[in-house]
Amino acid sequence: MWLKVIMFAIIVLVFMITVAILYGSNRWQSNTRELHAKMEAVRLPIMPDTFHSHEWDVLPSPVQRYFRTVLKEGQPLIAAVNMEHAGTINMSETGEQWKPFKSIQRVIIRRPGFVWDARIHMAPLLNIFIHDAYIAGDGVLTAKLFGFLTVMEQPGTPELAQGELMRFFAEGAWYPTSLLPGQGVVWKAIDDTQASATLSDGSIKVRLVFQFDAQGLISSVRSDGRYREVDGIQVSTPWQGCFWNYELHDGMLIPLEAEVEWLLPEGPKPYWRGRIQQIEYEYAQ
Repeated sequence: MWLKVIMFAIIVLVFMITVAILYGSNRWQSNTRELHAKMEAVRLPIMPDTFHSHEWDVLPSPVQRYFRTVLKEGQPLIAAVNMEHAGTINMSETGEQWKPFKSIQRVIIRRPGFVWDARIHMAPLLNIFIHDAYIAGDGVLTAKLFGFLTVMEQPGTPELAQGELMRFFAEGAWYPTSLLPGQGVVWKAIDDTQASATLSDGSIKVRLVFQFDAQGLISSVRSDGRYREVDGIQVSTPWQGCFWNYELHDGMLIPLEAEVEWLLPEGPKPYWRGRIQQIEYEYAQ
């Protein structure tokens, strides 16, 4: 008798979880489509449509070496990117609780925007869905269990928007023509291996320092202050992304692996490690 009751309870539980997974997935996909539509609605044309080496004539020497290394004359300019990642993400602010994730990301170069759609695998049949996005000057960061039960949602503050535009800018190594001066990037010399760059979108302006390696490639990108939530308060914190394992894709050298970390007084705290699984470009016409 008790065995039948237990078996029935298990069947009901599995059924409920299955329904929750299907419902959550459908609802999440609908939300993702809405974010993509908003991003597409403010899309602007890319001008010019190809890269010419005279663009780097007035750039700092390490930036010139970078473009000379990763681009070729006449390279079509990137208008949009679709990419897939896999890796691990640290779910703990103070400890080490690394969980595997997979994600799909769409990027629009002009007006700057992206939607990162991720699944973090917490346990069997237990996934957290993440939207991390920058659309039309607004930041989005939300996490939902099964795709419909909210576990975290940051309000759309200026600090969040600035941080999301900073992410878009820092990931320019994956879409290198977006870093050209003709795409709104202003470069300034620091030394032979570093240069600072600024990007503006409306009233939002971000500045990053790019570090270049001996081959002329971007090895890291850092900010003196990206906002990080600590006990419910936004705290400006040094932040860095590192890139490596460059390979040729569509005539451009791009990194396949990356790590992102907060630079805390007690030392670096990585929280994201990922690898590009697939990347496809759409070019200016």
